[in-house]
Amino acid sequence: MNILLLLRNIISIILLGVGTFFFLIGFIGLNRFQDTFTRLHATTKCDTLGSGSIILSIILYQGIDFTSLKLILIILFVIISTPTTAHIISKGAHKYGIKPLKEITKFDRYEELKGGDNK
Repeated sequence: MNILLLLRNIISIILLGVGTFFFLIGFIGLNRFQDTFTRLHATTKCDTLGSGSIILSIILYQGIDFTSLKLILIILFVIISTPTTAHIISKGAHKYGIKPLKEITKFDRYEELKGGDNK
């Protein structure tokens, strides 16, 4: 067996494990955290890193070709869209009336910018 092929497979398996680890951490954060905003933070960070690692693993395992370019574009789309979506969801939740927990969040920057009182 070719040593480069073996090395490529090992790195691909490691990236797959890293991606799975980040998805697991995001799942734990979603279940353990208490309010909407900390749950969004945990899931968006871990989903971006998890999906990026798994797609890089697929690219490395498959080899570089035209499909790899499409997968790289998917990674870029995830990197751009996930934080934007989390921001929109959290801003909508705040406008809807869901406030951060006082025990977790010491200040509410959005409320301060609106001119409200966060005490």
